[in-house]
Amino acid sequence: MDDPHPLPGAATPRGPLAAVETWVFDLDNTLYSSASAVFPQIHKRMLDFVAREFDVGAEEAKAQRSRLFRQYGTTMRGMMVERGTDPFAFMNYVHAIDLACIAPDPRLDRALARLPGRKLIFTNASRDHAANVLGRLAIAHHFAAVFDVEDCGWLPKPEASGYRTLVERHGFAPERAVMVEDIPENLIAAAALGMTTVWVREPNDLRWKESPAEHEHIDHVTGDLVTWLEALGAV
Repeated sequence: MDDPHPLPGAATPRGPLAAVETWVFDLDNTLYSSASAVFPQIHKRMLDFVAREFDVGAEEAKAQRSRLFRQYGTTMRGMMVERGTDPFAFMNYVHAIDLACIAPDPRLDRALARLPGRKLIFTNASRDHAANVLGRLAIAHHFAAVFDVEDCGWLPKPEASGYRTLVERHGFAPERAVMVEDIPENLIAAAALGMTTVWVREPNDLRWKESPAEHEHIDHVTGDLVTWLEALGAV
């Protein structure tokens, strides 16, 4: 099936969608809307954890978290390197949230059902958090496996080593795979391996238009994953 949403200025796709055998989906802010109340809860608990570990107030915790994210790719990785933080303790704390804001998504369920090929989750979160989110969306049955940050050896996206481990462990050809993500930087390593890439952007994020040279690793862009998948099924 051809791409129903060709992108002006986008790079030539690394593989035709008709040949896709494996679909790799990010979890948070990808399979459900970034406008949900999930990440604000996670963000607050991250700040609380950072404030406690660094023994600082709220404003300094924000500055430290921002620095850790920029320097290490994720707050957790930064905490592990600089504070010797137990990653399980971090994950258990930040993911102790209320997921009532996520409801079953029948449209996504149907779109995934029509999507040929194996489907995997690749997340910087924990396996337990992924199971909880997929359960709330009522789509867990579509996914053959969850590859989480522990599976990456605690070297989260965008570290390239995790992508290589994902491919090796689940035995798929990158050139016959698609990766779907809400963070464009997390698609760089996927594209380097030969995967076709899909960026699920926030509605007002037009970086791919404003700086196309910096986003040549992105093949497809959509502000609505479900509609994009539905259009694939209609071709």
